Amino acid sequence: MDVLHNLAFGFEHALTLQNLLFCAIGCTVGTLVGLLPGLGPLATISLLLPLTYSIPTGGALIMLAGIYYGAQYGDSVSAITMKIPHASSIVACIDGYAMTLKGKTGLALFTAGVSSFIGGTVAIIVLAWLAPQLGEVAFLFGPADYCALMLVGFVCVSFVTTGSLLNGLAMCLVGVLLGQIGTDVNSGMPRYTFDLPFLADGVGLVSVALGCFGIAEITKNLDEKEERSPFNGKIKLMPTWPEFKRIIPSALRGSAIGSFLGILPGGGPVIAQFAAYAVDKKFSKYKDEIGTGAIEGVAGQAAADEAAARTSFIPLMSIGIPENAVMALMMAAFIIKGIQPGPNMIAGHPDLFWGLVASMWVGNVFLLVLNVPLVRYWLSVFKIPYNVLFPAILFFCCIGTYSVNNNLDDVFITAAFGLGGYMFMRLGLDAAPLMLGFILGPMLEENFRRAMLLSRGHFDAFVTRPISGTLIGLIVLFVAWQIIAFVLKARRSGGNKPAAEPLVAEQLTGGK
Repeated sequence: MDVLHNLAFGFEHALTLQNLLFCAIGCTVGTLVGLLPGLGPLATISLLLPLTYSIPTGGALIMLAGIYYGAQYGDSVSAITMKIPHASSIVACIDGYAMTLKGKTGLALFTAGVSSFIGGTVAIIVLAWLAPQLGEVAFLFGPADYCALMLVGFVCVSFVTTGSLLNGLAMCLVGVLLGQIGTDVNSGMPRYTFDLPFLADGVGLVSVALGCFGIAEITKNLDEKEERSPFNGKIKLMPTWPEFKRIIPSALRGSAIGSFLGILPGGGPVIAQFAAYAVDKKFSKYKDEIGTGAIEGVAGQAAADEAAARTSFIPLMSIGIPENAVMALMMAAFIIKGIQPGPNMIAGHPDLFWGLVASMWVGNVFLLVLNVPLVRYWLSVFKIPYNVLFPAILFFCCIGTYSVNNNLDDVFITAAFGLGGYMFMRLGLDAAPLMLGFILGPMLEENFRRAMLLSRGHFDAFVTRPISGTLIGLIVLFVAWQIIAFVLKARRSGGNKPAAEPLVAEQLTGGK
């Protein structure tokens, strides 16, 4: 009853005309930010942070939060329609864009919108009921535990990749190596920079994502002999009842996964989307369809993405620890207003805490009402002939890449990754595992070094700690189970040795 009373108290503040206006502004700006290549909530919030001086405290925090979780849905729109992802919508490129090629763009966007609403609602319930208790979970994780968590993310490669497992792991390794480019934070020595000054800070995530997905897909479409529009057939928006029944279980699973991983520093929407996709591909009744344009492949990742975006506020508001760069900017906004996030925030500023929590659900409703009716308008824009549309997409890709650091070299790096992404497509290699390795590789290295320093170079720290030991044990069991299942399948399908050997070669190489 205390929680219901607190939520009612929060809605009293969130439903004022002023706060409703700021919530609507944040959600609208966030959606537009997600649509534009290269521009994300981090850059937008950093640009708008000075405006918080002249905006009331509650309204400023509600608006900035709306930009953050509103951008998550906008990310899905660009990934589904153009195969141009942000970090939090990489997985949406797999089944979402496959649905677009099948003429089901409207259904994919509607699924993403509804699933985001479900994920956000579940996360808000978790945030309201368990914020003080779950905030302490982050204290239980040490460097070794985070290493194990990153390794679990790499295990997801076997589910995310649309090719063979070996190809997926190889692409993941390529991503890890790309993530090492730049200056070593410990020694200050350049690594893999080839004495090129513009590589001293490493390769930007925006350049890799836009190149390997957006520009590569444009190049592939232009390479085809017949002009192809990704929006073919009759526009279908509303799912049938059987399709809707497929959305709900996947969205609920993604909501649970995203709500948990959003609490952990280093987790958040990036790992949550891969984890939700892996779980769907393993436990869904339609798991064989995932990867070829299944609703579950869109619903699970969208729900996990949105849930993780909201529960990432738990460490910030409960213990005063920002878990990512966006939360660090949110913490700056709190401090600018003279508020110190942490254990005393709920007691000292209950109106702000519960008002912000309640506004997240209000923002959820705004996003649903705003985006679902706009689906037909998004599609009408992309009915433009592709030979007219692709120069505009390339233009926005270049502008988005340049705007990150105001550096022309980033545009050339994006073009290089566009060429690499096109080569990957021609070779039948999936770029999603590369992105996973690129994002998690630096975090894995950083936490591995910390774990080694704390354990004085002893590897037993990874198995003696309860959390890391459990996670590594699960990884070992999973790998062993995969090997056993692979051998049994080869034996059942082979029948005899001469027939089995081609089968094994085909499974290892993805049938190439």
